[in-house]
Amino acid sequence: QVQLVESGGGLVQPGGSLRLSCAASGSIASINHMAWYRQAPGKQRELVAIITSGGSTNYADSVKGRFTISRDNAKNTVYLQMNSLKPEDTAVYYCNAGIRPSGSTYYTAYWGQGTQVTVSS
Repeated sequence: QVQLVESGGGLVQPGGSLRLSCAASGSIASINHMAWYRQAPGKQRELVAIITSGGSTNYADSVKGRFTISRDNAKNTVYLQMNSLKPEDTAVYYCNAGIRPSGSTYYTAYWGQGTQVTVSS
């Protein structure tokens, strides 16, 4: 059973920083992309940042220059370093990854359970 488990959310003041982590576990043959999405109350889920297996990255315009996505392939873990946080960054952050389970020939998109990030004074 493949799982994605996030950690690192919390309450932070505007201008502060947080680091989110997401670890994939289970019988995994390979991982393609890894990404972070977020969903604010009353809004659609949106892509925040994505990183390919080769390390290429892409970011939403709203977080460019403030957020950095990275991954540790040996640990099957993706990180999101969030700096200069703003109240509008408040949302539930979800980890997403394209994973090929052991014994499978297909990649499937997996989601974490979400972690709350609240930016408020």
